[in-house]
Amino acid sequence: MQRLSESSIRPLIVRRSPSGLRGTINVPGDKSISHRALMFAALAQGRTVIKGLLEGEDVLRTADAMRALGATISRDGSDWVVEGRGVGQLREPDDVLDMGNSGTGARLLSGILSSHPFNSVMTGDASLRSRPMRRVTAPLAENGACFVTRRDERLPMAIVGTGAAKPLNYRLPVASAQVKSAILLAGLNADGETRVEEPVATRDHTENMLRHFGVPVRVETTTDGGRVIFLQGPAHLTARDVIVPGDPSSAAFPIVAALLLPQSDIVIRGIGLNPLRTGLLTTLRDMGGDLRLENERIEGGEPVGDLHVRGSDLRCVDVPADRAPSMIDEYPVLAVACSFANGTSRLRGLAELRVKESDRLAATVALLEASGVVVRVEGDDMLIDGLGAGQVPGGGKVATRMDHRLAMSAIVLGLAAGQPVDVDDTAFIDTSFPDFIGLMNKLGANLGGTADAS
Repeated sequence: MQRLSESSIRPLIVRRSPSGLRGTINVPGDKSISHRALMFAALAQGRTVIKGLLEGEDVLRTADAMRALGATISRDGSDWVVEGRGVGQLREPDDVLDMGNSGTGARLLSGILSSHPFNSVMTGDASLRSRPMRRVTAPLAENGACFVTRRDERLPMAIVGTGAAKPLNYRLPVASAQVKSAILLAGLNADGETRVEEPVATRDHTENMLRHFGVPVRVETTTDGGRVIFLQGPAHLTARDVIVPGDPSSAAFPIVAALLLPQSDIVIRGIGLNPLRTGLLTTLRDMGGDLRLENERIEGGEPVGDLHVRGSDLRCVDVPADRAPSMIDEYPVLAVACSFANGTSRLRGLAELRVKESDRLAATVALLEASGVVVRVEGDDMLIDGLGAGQVPGGGKVATRMDHRLAMSAIVLGLAAGQPVDVDDTAFIDTSFPDFIGLMNKLGANLGGTADAS
């Protein structure tokens, strides 16, 4: 795969689709699980085969980083093969670890590096270098590691790892699967019990994969609906093959596009149905979306199924804040769906969106306003005055801010809006969804018009 350059700009003019979307597709492998599969396989003893790995730019950066830390990683046809080194056995990298646009990769890797007795330096692209790391470095510094960052806790970051990591007892101030996972990964090489309490249950791929690799993890539910995760270190991981399901966050874009376009009828095969990742499906059903699950099954320890989606008239929705962790990456495209719904929708508890690839809360507001939608923010809530099916004017120019999900959300909006939508850059879609445009065209989207790159 050709690596993404920050100077590679791919603008796109998106015009209303002349007809609905039709066909059967597979979306790329789950990004969250792909990152973890590579990291856990590198920390395991033995040979792991990974099937369905997402070959997007973000995940490839994680593969490069684990190679630099001593794991042997290769491709065998469509499979990826990892020869792991074991917990505590990674080696000091010879060069800076460049994580590209991947916040997940950078934050989780920080946990691993903090508990290994060597020095390392991590950087990323302009977007990642603008995002604060303090919510990860602050708890990890308590295990004995030292972090040196730029002003405001931003990358590049030097990490002085510790050879005597202390187990952490930490309550997350804000629900975050990335922070939780970083602490658990640090705990693998700590002497004693690591305890992480989260106020709201977040995606549990790390806990599931730890068990898959043979590490006992205990989870307790608190009286207020949160969870406490316990891990005893030092831990030993045994190599186990991994099957990566289709990414529900990537599936969100063809799902919403199909709902918004009349006469659409699509099937998305093999997507992950982890209950801590299906908040969008619940919400779209609340809005009247025609979504049916078929062929439900378990693969690699994760629930999987096929999703049948038909064009639907949507109504407004009030999304509770406690649903946010199960759909945090899907809010921009959900906001697009709400723009075409009847009535005013309220999306609650979106503080986490401010520290994603961009300030996604502000960027989503700008995306909708550029195409004639009235939207406002009250605290951490977003209110959207839906205009009804086919009634969003469109015609705006969208600044995607190097954010792959903003770019795909803008494309979905343009497919259903009255006037063409000018998307300033689609290049960063490759970080999570290679050939997104080709797949949408396979369904009949007819995406092809480009804008002037200047």
